[in-house]
Amino acid sequence: MNMIIFALPGNEDLTDKLAIYLKAEKGKVTIRQFPDGESYVQIHSDVKDKCVVLVCTLHQPDEKMLPLYFLSNTAKALGAVCTCLVAPYLAYMRQDKQFHPGEGVTSTYFANLISSFADTLTTIDPHLHRRNSLSEIYSVPNRVIHAASHISKWIKSTIEKPVLVGPDSESEQWVSEVAREANAPFTVLEKIRHGDRDVEVSIPDVAKYKDHTPVLVDDIISTARTMIETIGHLKKAGMKAPVCIGVHAVFAASAYEELNNSGVQQIVTCNTIPHETNGIDLSGILAQEIKDLMNHHA
Repeated sequence: MNMIIFALPGNEDLTDKLAIYLKAEKGKVTIRQFPDGESYVQIHSDVKDKCVVLVCTLHQPDEKMLPLYFLSNTAKALGAVCTCLVAPYLAYMRQDKQFHPGEGVTSTYFANLISSFADTLTTIDPHLHRRNSLSEIYSVPNRVIHAASHISKWIKSTIEKPVLVGPDSESEQWVSEVAREANAPFTVLEKIRHGDRDVEVSIPDVAKYKDHTPVLVDDIISTARTMIETIGHLKKAGMKAPVCIGVHAVFAASAYEELNNSGVQQIVTCNTIPHETNGIDLSGILAQEIKDLMNHHA
């Protein structure tokens, strides 16, 4: 089946890479706003009888959803066989239950909305929290790609004598997986509570890792508070300046500047959200999974 791939605004770099991997035609589209703020969409390419791939990472999702929804519907109205959404970062995964009376379970509503206009969904490391899989809320065929092995490869080829550091016991599973594949040791900060407000944080075997480069890894860097706190503890323990790695460069408000000024050696993220720290390219694995999902779907 012929494939045509469209970049929604801001997704051009990743779309160019995917088009090369997929040997797909790049679609031409105009997306702009009328003076009153309404979205205008016009497809200039022939999409009839083609599978349309829409590339749109979904950080700051509210302003992106209507153009995406309109583009998918326009493609189908023009005879597209299917519209496949590639959203490397998937929003609205946090509110997956009613924490307080009267709240909306927005992760379910968002999933219903996407499932109503996209025939498939490909994403990277969504924040699943209490869900076991995306299929619990998304009714369309989907693929979840994990970045851990790509991060491990990057660490292996870039950092001499790394030691992975987890901020707490919750992070241990994720940190140990990345460390194992990078053939690197890992440690997790220990919290010793002396009283309600007196918590001491220590690094087990700190002497062993004094000449290692600490590597902090997280799936989403949003406020960066945890990383900044962890860096403070590493400094106190006399360790080297760390390298911070995140899958998704959300960086809310001034988080990037604050993290950058906290005594880091380097900040690196995967290219799921366009950012100057993007240093780990996931377009190859994304293309592979898009192709595979389409073959199954077709």
